[in-house]
Amino acid sequence: MAEDFCFRASASSYTPKIMGIVNATPDSFWQESRGLGHQGAELALQLVEEGADILDLGAESSRPGSQYVEAEEEIRRLIPVIEEIRRHSSVPLSIDTRKKAVMEAAWQQGASIVNDISALEDDPELGAFAADKGLTVILMHKQGIPSTMQHNPLGSTAFAQVDAYLQQRVRVALSLGIESDKIWLDPGICFGKNFQANRILVTECGKLCGGKYPVVMGVSRKSFVAQMTGRNPPPEDRLAGTLATNMVAVMAGASILRVHDVAATRDMLLVLENLKSERIGSIS
Repeated sequence: MAEDFCFRASASSYTPKIMGIVNATPDSFWQESRGLGHQGAELALQLVEEGADILDLGAESSRPGSQYVEAEEEIRRLIPVIEEIRRHSSVPLSIDTRKKAVMEAAWQQGASIVNDISALEDDPELGAFAADKGLTVILMHKQGIPSTMQHNPLGSTAFAQVDAYLQQRVRVALSLGIESDKIWLDPGICFGKNFQANRILVTECGKLCGGKYPVVMGVSRKSFVAQMTGRNPPPEDRLAGTLATNMVAVMAGASILRVHDVAATRDMLLVLENLKSERIGSIS
């Protein structure tokens, strides 16, 4: 389970975990990650077979321009997927939600991680629930709400702003009784940031909050990756760029990679670890 993950501050001494994305939504930007009911469970189990250490299940799209949905709709979409997964696998489940009611319904089915894009701001009851149940909490930075967050994105000063925000949200989480070893951070790539801000946050991610907490990186197939290629390919042609970006993030200190392409990410991490071991052996 997630509670057994023992992350170290140094990226050079630890192979990150892979978090596979399953969207129980009709509108997430990467169509291949969408799956409702049995289809969602099939996708989830495929990602486990490919090597996912954690599954991140979401039933409310948070892509730029998207609209929030009610808790009842999230639960309606989410619970059948979890129930089917649990018939076949005990893989740790992360729930991408801002709502206590949704997380409680998922927790009753065995979910142990809450991935909150509002960093416990949107629902005052969610943090206390997480503390009471001993859940791991992912605190993410975003600017505004998905429908407007790219109207005035952060730029070159993004690291300082994101770092200050996450430090403040960590203090809130601790004050609610969430244990420090149950707190993970996410800088929120493309959530209210411009191109330069995203570059800075990838290359400096391990320094957030003084490197005291595991960092989740979610760059998979995003527009930021496409921009770096100089040709702006569509989502289906962004795998190579995603793998390169995640490799840099790992070298910068990321502990969890939230991805659509689990098998390819697993191969990338194994190659990186193999070459890193070779380099260490050569030095010694």
